[in-house]
Parts: sequence; C-alpha cells; structure tokens
Amino acid sequence: MAERIDAHFVAAGKYHDIDFARLELLKLLAEHDNIRTAVAHDYNGVAERLPACRFLITYTCDLMPSEAEAQAIAAFLEKGGRWLALHGTNSILRFTDAGVDSPEERPDVMQMLGTQFKAHPPIGAPFTVQIVDGDHDVTRGIADFDVVDELYLMKQVSDIRTLAQTRFAGEATGFVDANWPETIVPVIYTRAIGAGGILYNTLGHCRGHYDLPGMQDFYPHPEKCAWNYPIYYELLRRSILWATGTGGI
Repeated sequence: MAERIDAHFVAAGKYHDIDFARLELLKLLAEHDNIRTAVAHDYNGVAERLPACRFLITYTCDLMPSEAEAQAIAAFLEKGGRWLALHGTNSILRFTDAGVDSPEERPDVMQMLGTQFKAHPPIGAPFTVQIVDGDHDVTRGIADFDVVDELYLMKQVSDIRTLAQTRFAGEATGFVDANWPETIVPVIYTRAIGAGGILYNTLGHCRGHYDLPGMQDFYPHPEKCAWNYPIYYELLRRSILWATGTGGI
C-alpha cells in the first residue's frame, strides 16, 4: 500500500488560462490516488501548509511570494521538500513606455529559483528542445523535440543543472530586453537546495479568450502551445514522480 503524499499547488497569475493549466495538472496528479493536493490562488499560508507536504507545484505568472513566504519555501527545500516550478513562476512584469520590463526587485526568490524571466520572442515557428542531460529521471530516454511555445529568455542567477535547452538569437518584440545575441537558453533544469530542490520547466504557455482583461477583452486566438504535445504530458508525469521524491535532484 502506497503512503499518502501531500502536495500544495499554487495556480494563479495574469495573462494565462490558469483554469486550463490548473485542471490539466490536477488530472495528472489524480493519476496517483495517494497524492492529496491542496490548491491555492496565491502563496498565502505556505508557511503553515508546507511542513505537511512532500512537494510544492506552481503554475503562475507575475505572482511572487512575500519575503516571509519565500523564506518558508526556502526552509521547506532545505529540509528535503521539492518544488515543481512551471512556466511563469520566475516572472515579474511591468508595462512601461519602453515595453514590458522584468525588474530585478526580488533577488531572494530568483536566486532560489536560479533564473529570472526577461523576455520571449513572439510565438511562431517551432523551436527545438535539445536534451543535454539524459541521466536524469525526467529526461532519460527522451529524444530532442520541436515545440511551438513561448521561448523563455532568462537571466541565470544561481547554479543550475540544465536537462534540456534551446538556442535563440533575435528580437523579443515588445520587451525592454528585446535584443538577444546567440544565446543558449535552459528549458528544463534542476537546482539542489539543501536536502531538497527545484525542477523548473519553462514550457506550457496557455491563453484563452478571456485572459487579458483590461488589455484585450476578447483574445481571438486561444493558445495551448506545449499542451498540444504528448511529450509535454510525459515530461509532466515524470516531473510529478520526481516531486514525490523519486530519484535524485
């Protein structure tokens, strides 16, 4: 009989179809009848909740924990907890006359995560995700693949173990950090913190008709991006197993 595993899931933020991502991830978690998941719309209460949990999952955009909440997450990781961070978890967005800015105002969170989102080019042609570390449980046996998604351009601020990456050179139209020379871009990586650690997967953008209130009341072309690909679901399933404590960081 499998032991009960508790998880805490923060699904919230801006400019994305959070309802879709929340539902899809809960369906994947429900494939394990011993995982019991609490769902939250922000980081409030993590200090009280995390000590009872094996892992934390976040699918967010432009949503940061408070300094005290970040300290609670760091303590959770130090003691062996795991954090499955998805897509926009490392994003801070400010709309300015010069474009969308990503100010470096929360170094505590970004140093813990290992990276900070800076920009992405327009969603368009597929890009290739190259598996560069096939010795990890999440990527073992997976071949390189092409995907249409937001290609997250980031600033690395801490040591990470890159499992998959892509390359980009060009313009991230609409962002303050718009011009990018040839850059190797982590797509999936891990970061060890104490006895625990983080698995970050930057893929998984999604947007529905009604997810840009005040900017565009009806968005005509819903986007599912990596959610359209079976390989993304395979990576998520493996990532959930990792989060339960299976395998190394």
